[in-house]
Amino acid sequence: MTNRSRQTGTRWESAIVDYLRANGRPFVERRTLGGGGNDRGDITGLPAVVIEAKACKAVSIGAWLKELDAEIANDLARSKDDATTGALWVKTRGKTSARDGYIVMRPDVYLALLREAGY
Repeated sequence: MTNRSRQTGTRWESAIVDYLRANGRPFVERRTLGGGGNDRGDITGLPAVVIEAKACKAVSIGAWLKELDAEIANDLARSKDDATTGALWVKTRGKTSARDGYIVMRPDVYLALLREAGY
């Protein structure tokens, strides 16, 4: 990973944290790098939820979802939060606000959200 791509990722993660805080989630924060196959996602502070931030030129949803699945498993194994779900928060090229990004999740996560909302 180049220094420039690392800076882009840091800015994107910070934008997500700022957006979540501005929308009633005051305890979210960027997670420090886990490394060594123990990554637990990029954003923490939402109990039982892993958020993986992506700000890449090339979109690779399949590979990113596999990464997210591993991060949820890592968090479940190492955290008292018992992460059971998660999503990708993907940056839209040419935009800087997290509001302009998009969320990618597995269908079972989407269906669980619908059930919780009463649908």
